[in-house]
Amino acid sequence: MQQKKRAPERQESQQLARGESPGAEPMTGAQASYLKTLAEEVREPSAYQQGLSRREASRRINVLMEKLRIGELPPHTD
Repeated sequence: MQQKKRAPERQESQQLARGESPGAEPMTGAQASYLKTLAEEVREPSAYQQGLSRREASRRINVLMEKLRIGELPPHTD
């Protein structure tokens, strides 16, 4: 059971040994498409850039989704 648990750690250490950082893989096609759509929807075209890592694309998607969510909320009144 511990061997399965250590497999991701071993893969991560191999990536680090090759000079790669975990999460530095290029974003997927689905991420690129969704990020571009969200960037257009919130009128922030600079949020989409080619060549982003999966991690950075995911972070930007989350930020843009939050901006959309906030924009859909009714104004706060006390």
